[in-house]
Amino acid sequence: MQSFWNQLPKPFFVMAPMADVTDAAFRQLVAKRGAPAVFWTEFVSADGLYHTREIKKMRDEENPLVGILTKSEIERPIVAQIFSAKPDMIAYAARLVSGRGFDGIDINMGCPDRAIEKQGCGAAMMKNPKLAQEIIHAAQKASSLPVSVKTRIGYNTESLDEWLTALLETSPAAITLHLRTRKDMSLVPADWELMKKAVEIRNRTNPKVLLIGNGDVQDLDDARTKVAHSGSDGAMLGRAMFGNPWVFAGRTSGDTPLAEKLAALIELAQDFEKLTPPKNFSILKKHIKAFVTGFDGAAELRAKLMETDSAAALAAAVVEHTQKTSK
Repeated sequence: MQSFWNQLPKPFFVMAPMADVTDAAFRQLVAKRGAPAVFWTEFVSADGLYHTREIKKMRDEENPLVGILTKSEIERPIVAQIFSAKPDMIAYAARLVSGRGFDGIDINMGCPDRAIEKQGCGAAMMKNPKLAQEIIHAAQKASSLPVSVKTRIGYNTESLDEWLTALLETSPAAITLHLRTRKDMSLVPADWELMKKAVEIRNRTNPKVLLIGNGDVQDLDDARTKVAHSGSDGAMLGRAMFGNPWVFAGRTSGDTPLAEKLAALIELAQDFEKLTPPKNFSILKKHIKAFVTGFDGAAELRAKLMETDSAAALAAAVVEHTQKTSK
């Protein structure tokens, strides 16, 4: 079976996986306004999936971890992102993901969250290249889906020669490089100059592996510029999606009329209630901040929306504000 990765036109632009952001509701909002080349789920613990399904015997419809793996047909191709420091757990999750009709599997080897790292996962994987290779091979053997990796350029310092080479030796379909170290977090600018070095390493080690750059991509024009300059195959957009689900259609945040933005926020809230029932409505606050900014009365409306606890209440507050300001 040919991987969807090999059919993507270059350069391509993809959605970043972000916890409590790229859930089914937000992905559908983006899909309807200009889809990325590839969708990503939020990351999910492979160990957690095994525990809740096999140990606790939690039914899938009530299982918040399995709920992360909810998707629709308008989100294609879609990659499920998983993490674990145990090859057998990664294999279990890979089989589960394959059975749920996903198009690919992505392994998180870059998350700097301390709770994730304490499990030996996420960014901690950069300290153990041999285990990282075992994890990738376990996923590859467990299903026929293409396996990709999302990581960083190093842990405390840039270590592409060692780390990227180790990943390339496993022949993943694609590698996304967040162009910062674990130590950098997001406190310094992403170093897109290092993407050139990554491309050189890829070209001499395993030319078939696709390389995707990630970090500080502002919009689609910026993505094109960064890809052309670095020689990467594509770029991943993350924060650029906040308040701008039209970003993959080429719009910047200032291109969309306010009424259209507020309608999109209401739609997001309604779908959030329908598609992510285990999640708390307060998760939408980060979207409220992003959508409701930069216009007269934004602070007042934003404050009201922050206090809402349902899609109906949010919609009513938007309508009230619109009627008040249109007089």
